[in-house]
Amino acid sequence: MIPFNKPPLTGNEVQYITEALKGNKISGDGPFGKRCQQWFEENLPTQKALLTPSCTAALELAAILIDVQSGDEIIMPSYTFVSTANAFVLRGAKIVFVDIRPDTMNIDETKIEAAITDRTKAIVPVHYAGVSCEMDAIMDIAGRYSLYVIEDAAQGVMSSYKERPLGTIGHLGAFSFHETKNYTSGGEGGLLIINDARFTERAEVIREKGTNRSQFFRGQVDKYTWVDIGSSYLPSEMQAAYLWAQLEKANEINDARLRTWKSYYDSFRKLIQEGFIELPIIPDYCIHNAHMFYIKVKNLQVRTELLEFLKNKNILGAFHYIPLHSTPVGKDWGRFSEDEVYTTSESERLLRLPIFFGIKDEEVSLVVKEVSNFFKEPHA
Repeated sequence: MIPFNKPPLTGNEVQYITEALKGNKISGDGPFGKRCQQWFEENLPTQKALLTPSCTAALELAAILIDVQSGDEIIMPSYTFVSTANAFVLRGAKIVFVDIRPDTMNIDETKIEAAITDRTKAIVPVHYAGVSCEMDAIMDIAGRYSLYVIEDAAQGVMSSYKERPLGTIGHLGAFSFHETKNYTSGGEGGLLIINDARFTERAEVIREKGTNRSQFFRGQVDKYTWVDIGSSYLPSEMQAAYLWAQLEKANEINDARLRTWKSYYDSFRKLIQEGFIELPIIPDYCIHNAHMFYIKVKNLQVRTELLEFLKNKNILGAFHYIPLHSTPVGKDWGRFSEDEVYTTSESERLLRLPIFFGIKDEEVSLVVKEVSNFFKEPHA
């Protein structure tokens, strides 16, 4: 069986987790946590990086930081994971969905301005598959309308837009270290990226249940107390220890995934020429991280048949999001701005193929071979 995904393992995870367990601080922000945060602050760089238990938690923290209130509107694509919307719905916001671009599957920046009302609070671009949205246009719109920009860069670690790392362009950004991502902190995990100094101090407070506990540990106050709203957005030291083992080999993991991605891309050229599939498009302004490799087939029926065909060959592919505007909760808490042209139709054509750190060349070749075999027979 060729799995769709395998969480990356670099070799030092168990050693570092053991070291964390032997330490005297396992609840979070211990030596490994600080080391990870410093790595991001230096390598992105950014004003402040705070580890969180998940990307969901990072987005929720961001929603509190920009003071989302009941009735506020948040602009985002419908083609995204539910956490992107949930973080703001939990604060009482309404979601305004904007159509995607069929080339990148990202929010169509030319449709955003028409979605803005006097209740709009923020724009949340989602960098699908680690390929950047058109951030200059988005930041320009946000600046003209005094809106916040929160980058959902869950899939974007090591990707960039015009040489600027994803997550560092908006006011705030969020990374994911879920087991399906390029780097993981033991199954779950996330990071809040703070690019606006106004949010730095308050983010620490909210992350520590609304207390000034971080200042206390730095000796800035003689006792800590409840000073703001907040929640438990601090991951354990074991999560950070696992992640540190990954960050030590961040370039190795990234390079290996890019090689796999390119191997898929080059191997499928014949199927493109024959008109059976379309492949991902990477705009010139992007450097991507090979987070996923997908193909687009003719329609939903072909995708369903191909997934079943691959499964019977012991190859696990996957489709992706059900557009949020078509879901029960999405209909209650959101609305679509203008016409929905591409979101549903393009999402129904997309099929993701196995890609992970450590996948073997012969496994990639077998996937390519079986996908090609499928198209030797006629399909609707």
